Amino acid sequence: MSNQQPIPGSDSGLLEGELREQRDAARAGGDPSLERTASLSKRPFRFGKWFKATGWRHLVGIVVVAFALFPVVFVISSSLNPNGTLTGSNALFSQIGLDAYARILTNPQVPFTTWFANTLIIAGVTALLTVFLGALAAYAFSRMRFTGRRFGLITIVVVQMFPQMLAVVAIFLVMSAISDWFPAIGLNTHIGLIMVYLGGALGVNTYLMYGYFNTIPASIDEAAKIDGAGHARIFFTIILRLVAPILAVVALLSFIFSVNEYVVASVILIDTENQTLAVGLTKLVSNPRYADWAAFSAGAVIAALPVVLLFLYLQKYIVGGLSAGAVK
Repeated sequence: MSNQQPIPGSDSGLLEGELREQRDAARAGGDPSLERTASLSKRPFRFGKWFKATGWRHLVGIVVVAFALFPVVFVISSSLNPNGTLTGSNALFSQIGLDAYARILTNPQVPFTTWFANTLIIAGVTALLTVFLGALAAYAFSRMRFTGRRFGLITIVVVQMFPQMLAVVAIFLVMSAISDWFPAIGLNTHIGLIMVYLGGALGVNTYLMYGYFNTIPASIDEAAKIDGAGHARIFFTIILRLVAPILAVVALLSFIFSVNEYVVASVILIDTENQTLAVGLTKLVSNPRYADWAAFSAGAVIAALPVVLLFLYLQKYIVGGLSAGAVK
């Protein structure tokens, strides 16, 4: 019965004729959407087959998104809890109030605005200098040939295998010795902390940008050199625009690291007025008798705003590849 052809003039025959006309018109006109619609209209929707093919991916995506967003929702709920305890905020949004935000912004014993400004200054300067110095080093490794180039690249990779936390004692001793000669860049200074961050981040970022610089065709440099451009002009006017996506990624990662870093900042920054948010906010929960988790969560939510705004601003550079189609 399934192999029988539709009877001409019947309903099934008319439907089959219309579908054939749609497929013929799609093939003749080159419209793939019409051809796909005509072919799909013959097959009924089967949930089991769809779920086996693509539906399970949607389910996995929903689970992963919920798992990733739960800590964020929990912190926001805790920041809106006026009780000031973390255990009382297990029931999400059971109590809503802005007391924690008002308490952390108006408490004279908690210079939150000063910590926030220090964090933005240190993270912003560190991100800019990391991108600039790392791009210079990556351009040199990618475009120039000199003695020790390969050894330098290998050294960068090997040094980055050891976490910066292992060198905290050495960093403290070095910065303490520098303070005796140059107090402006020693302990308890923002410049000293920025220099330490630059020393720890330049290696991995340079190697990361070096790989991206290699994807830029060297024919661009050669064409610019024929027109009389030097390395400086090629770097600032041509290469930097083509490698904008990796510069945005490095700037974002460096900014996030500087905002969240605690160990080195707590060792170098001693005075309360010079500390960052990561160091200052821990004082709110360091007292074992009373830990103001609501104020801590409120500060964490406010501290996350610059990171989110920077990510949204750099998203177009991160997603797009500006080097695509640069050379035909």
